[in-house]
Amino acid sequence: MDEELRSLTERLRRESGASAAFDRLVATEDPDELAGVLTEPGQPLWARELAAFRLGLAGDRRAFESLVLLLNHRDPPRCAAAAYALARLDDPRTARAAAALATNELRVAYALHPVRLLAELRAPESVPALITTLERRLHPRDPYRRVALACVEGLGTLADARARPVLHEALAHPSLAEAAVRALARIPRQR
Repeated sequence: MDEELRSLTERLRRESGASAAFDRLVATEDPDELAGVLTEPGQPLWARELAAFRLGLAGDRRAFESLVLLLNHRDPPRCAAAAYALARLDDPRTARAAAALATNELRVAYALHPVRLLAELRAPESVPALITTLERRLHPRDPYRRVALACVEGLGTLADARARPVLHEALAHPSLAEAAVRALARIPRQR
């Protein structure tokens, strides 16, 4: 069993009270049954998350909307699981959705996992969204240093020359400087 699926299953088993409905959703091999959980009214959050995660891992795009909603959830384990499934879903809408969530200043407290997903996706939207998000995090006393650090690390992973200016700005911030040095070292020098 995939480690992420095992972790999610354990967490949701506890959340569901180890119910028979939980056991049924874990055991089913029917994607239509899982997709039905996403549209049936009155389904608990744990059931929707489990169904969306399993569909996402299977590449079933019916999970997309539910996974994007979970990517922006206030509960970090839900966000992490959604990001993992979205990265494997292979839906062309994923990068645009992650970029919108990462750059939404009203939801910046929940931007960590969308930022990390953008770096993993390596999509055309990734670098501009990470640059925008990092620029907004570089003002004094910004409380979202983990988001800023994830942007710096993601830009280093993507190694795109467009990130040089914002990474140089990040050098002035003690909590980001070391990561910015590493990120800049990964960007090839222009000739």
